[in-house]
Amino acid sequence: MSVLRVGLLGCGGIGARHAGAVAALPGAMDLVACCGRDAERTRAFAGERNAAAYIDIDAMLRDERLDLVIATLPPFNRGGEIERVAQAGVHLLVEKPIALNQQAADAMVADVSATGVVAAIGFMYRFGDAVQRWKAADAGQVGLYAGAYHCNALHADWWREEAKSGGQILEQVIHQIDLIRHLMGEPDSVYARRTNFVHHDTPGYDVEDMSAILFGWDDGRIATLNASNIAVPGVWHKEWAVYAERMTGRFTSWNDAVLTRTIGEVAAEEIAGSTDPFVAQLADVHRAITTGGGAPYIPLAEGAATLKLALAARQSADERREIRLKP
Repeated sequence: MSVLRVGLLGCGGIGARHAGAVAALPGAMDLVACCGRDAERTRAFAGERNAAAYIDIDAMLRDERLDLVIATLPPFNRGGEIERVAQAGVHLLVEKPIALNQQAADAMVADVSATGVVAAIGFMYRFGDAVQRWKAADAGQVGLYAGAYHCNALHADWWREEAKSGGQILEQVIHQIDLIRHLMGEPDSVYARRTNFVHHDTPGYDVEDMSAILFGWDDGRIATLNASNIAVPGVWHKEWAVYAERMTGRFTSWNDAVLTRTIGEVAAEEIAGSTDPFVAQLADVHRAITTGGGAPYIPLAEGAATLKLALAARQSADERREIRLKP
């Protein structure tokens, strides 16, 4: 098994999560370098992991002979670094959202694809045991998806500003929007509402703290999502239910669900998985890089496709109208 030399671009909380996933794959990956914008913070972060510290991505690419870069910079803080990594022939795992507008997302996908490197997007929900089991089951076509995402935190300063984060729909709810695409395919329309209900007087907080989204298919299928940042402090509540022709699934996480067959003899299967989806995601990228096994399970282009739905939901909410997603 080839050991990949890994560089981390972005040394915040999600960067630490990915660094932990690399450490969980000894013999497959080795975190050798970390790059951040704050020199002191980056040195401390890298030192804890016995990695070299950089504040210049080009210097890291030049000096470290990297095989893979995990890019966790917030989208507002990106200035062509991801494209330069790909142009250097280094493979990529990019955190969501890949951009704050569709033009930038499509341009990134095109530029990275032209280099031929393996490039994946970080929609790790798809790697959960319960999600994987549903995909393998003979459930039939999904007719209804009902999801929820609720928390209560001020998060980082940049998260609270729509110009920097894109808001809760783009930053958090996008994971379930991706699941809807994964389980149901591309919807035909979207209608949404959003508001800043509680935090409108909080300085620097201009993103939504409540939202509701309805995706529709012209054949009658429906997906709904509701979300907030006004729920129980310190608790991140994520759940979704999926209703298909032959099965119903009630998920309390990517690993945990009860799947109930609804045709013939009714029978329930409880899934209580232990897979770390961040580790599974990196293992898949390792496979794609080292075996020539083709594209990763979730290629970068999926980041642009899911972003399109999230942006359309936000547009619908702002314009108070249904948005057609297909001609």
